Amino acid sequence: MDVGARRVGLAISDVSCTLARPLETIAVTSDADAVDRVARRVHELVDEDGGLAAIVVGMPTHLDGTPSPQTSRVAAFIERLKTRTSLTIATEGERLSSREAESRLAVHERDWRKRKKQLDAVAAAVILQDYLDRERRT
Repeated sequence: MDVGARRVGLAISDVSCTLARPLETIAVTSDADAVDRVARRVHELVDEDGGLAAIVVGMPTHLDGTPSPQTSRVAAFIERLKTRTSLTIATEGERLSSREAESRLAVHERDWRKRKKQLDAVAAAVILQDYLDRERRT
């Protein structure tokens, strides 16, 4: 997940946990709305074939790794989400994930308005892929 103040980007991996792909972007009106809507979507995905094994949330920090103003907001989101699901919730650094997502989208889509609609889900896929790659190396 790429958790923002107005949108939450979701991504999902294949069953083998090898490849991440963008899933969707959820528009939210508040932090409480974000938790509610994401929890509902998580429960829907758990019930589908293959289900979910865990949740990975991008943790924002400054480039030097120190907490940013968004770090505590995302940490609070995670704590509230933990009360709504029994799935393990892991974090992955999200530094430059949106920039990477924008670069990937710009290759195929010239219209920035269309790219903006996809940006959060693609950023979530970047975060998830980084997590999957790191887990495979360990």
